[in-house]
Amino acid sequence: MKKIIMMFAALAMTMGANAQGNNIGMGGGDGDIQSIHERITKLEKKNDMFNLYFNYAASFQAEHNSLSDEWGTKFANKQLRIEIKGNLTDKLYYRLRHRLNKATDAKGEDNFAKATDIMMVGYNFNDKLSISGGKMCQIWGGFEFDENPMYIYQYSDMVDYMDNFMAGGTVSYKPIPTQEIAVEISNSYNGKFADEYGDEAVVVNNDEPKALQKSKNPLTYIINWNGSFFDGKLNTRWAWGLQTQAKGKYSRMLTLGQQLNLPKFQWYFDYMGAFDDLDRLKIATNELRDALVDGDAPGNIYLGKVHYNSFITKANWQFAPSWNLMLKGMYETASVTKMEQFKNYRKSFGYMGSIEYYPAKQQDFRLFLAYVGRKYDYSTKCGLKDYNTDRIELGFMYRIKAY
Repeated sequence: MKKIIMMFAALAMTMGANAQGNNIGMGGGDGDIQSIHERITKLEKKNDMFNLYFNYAASFQAEHNSLSDEWGTKFANKQLRIEIKGNLTDKLYYRLRHRLNKATDAKGEDNFAKATDIMMVGYNFNDKLSISGGKMCQIWGGFEFDENPMYIYQYSDMVDYMDNFMAGGTVSYKPIPTQEIAVEISNSYNGKFADEYGDEAVVVNNDEPKALQKSKNPLTYIINWNGSFFDGKLNTRWAWGLQTQAKGKYSRMLTLGQQLNLPKFQWYFDYMGAFDDLDRLKIATNELRDALVDGDAPGNIYLGKVHYNSFITKANWQFAPSWNLMLKGMYETASVTKMEQFKNYRKSFGYMGSIEYYPAKQQDFRLFLAYVGRKYDYSTKCGLKDYNTDRIELGFMYRIKAY
């Protein structure tokens, strides 16, 4: 029987790399992908100092929203990222990933553009200890969070609204090859405080609005555990973190990811919980602002004491050579815990599936037909109207290894 050439095998193996810089899920591992340079020149690369990738995804989409009860169609370029990475020595490595379809103005806090996901360097002292710094993806747990964005048809609300590419530094320690503990300190946001919240911003906790003040140390602290058991068949990505958003206002996050990784079947279940003194994701604030703001209230108003929960599960089954079936489900809640009117005000559901076909061996190229459905249920007290959305996509994803 032919060997099944499936790229999900490479994506699913999340261990054997540092928490950042070379992590598999964010596009750090590529299995047996052959570069265009190698195919043209017929010459095998002699080192791993320079690797160039283009991450590109596009589709034809048909979308429906129950509020308007209309279908619309369009062609969409979903992802376009350029990536350069390599190991300069057996100890020194680097990585750059830049989005070519996002704003390129430098932000005030870190002097990086939002378009730059990653620009970092790292150093492996030995097989156990490494350090990295620059702009990186924060080391939150969960397998949806760690997956290459190109392969995501629809993120959960939690990950979709998170801002997680920040300047900072990470120390990683592996007491044994299958277990990793990492600690990271990074900025809490890319721009200055006024850029994030505007002038004269206030927070509401079922009392009079109180002015938000800039923190002297707007930093995020995360501790992460990545585990691998039974020869990589069972993997974990857990993390806990504290983010300083304003003076005396913090966001606390717990992320727990578990993955079953078999040769032809991969499945994960993630839990993500956010406990915010100041609504970091801004989902509740944006949805409920009209109910909060009256003629005398300030415009830059944010909710306090907001709690989000996300439960995410996804399965991939390589049911035949060069074919993959993906199924994914999400259940999420939002609650403004100090305001009776908005306690447990929101529930959202996500359900999606796709059929993927890999026509070319040694290339991470896939054609897909996918369905994505979302449903939003609101409490009677909050005054918002329930609705649902549907999207059908026919398209392709291609992680082009140019060199």
